[in-house]
Amino acid sequence: MLLKLYGKGRPFRLFVAGLHGSEWRDTSSVLLNLERPVSGTLALLLVVNRGQYISTLDIDYYSGVGKAIVDVVEKYRPDIYVELHSYSKENFCKLISKDRLSNVGAPGFSILENGVLMGSVSPHIRREHFPVEALCLTFEVEKDNLRSQKFASGMIDIVKGCNSRDEFIDYMIEHYPEVAKKAIEDYKKFYGL
Repeated sequence: MLLKLYGKGRPFRLFVAGLHGSEWRDTSSVLLNLERPVSGTLALLLVVNRGQYISTLDIDYYSGVGKAIVDVVEKYRPDIYVELHSYSKENFCKLISKDRLSNVGAPGFSILENGVLMGSVSPHIRREHFPVEALCLTFEVEKDNLRSQKFASGMIDIVKGCNSRDEFIDYMIEHYPEVAKKAIEDYKKFYGL
């Protein structure tokens, strides 16, 4: 695991790709091409695990192959945390399902553009390692879709430029009001607010 650090100070942003299986093929290059932040720190974990696929929703993920992520989170206490995953087309309906919270413990993803989905990170890392006010996101990129990767790169760049959760929410309300509304509702359900 190689951590790349750019910039200094707060906010501290941690972006992670290649969390399991072969998804690094569709995600790592998205992070590799990011420019340095204007302010604060950007930390990149380009490949966490190239081995067996273990879901981040599995309770053992962050104490096993994902322990490197937890170690970085505990050391730097990121204000903004993004996981970049990839999915196969046949899993699309499962990922956006309204029943996903009751079925797997995380809300269904919202649809952005070009096959990119946005949602919460696993509750196993969100609840245990981040304060409520932190911005924690997952972007799902459609496998083997260059347009999806390009759009995800643009969204990651937007997040990189944000200094807080609220700044990103303001961006989403302006550009994707329906997605923002769903994300806020899911967040409140997730935390019982």
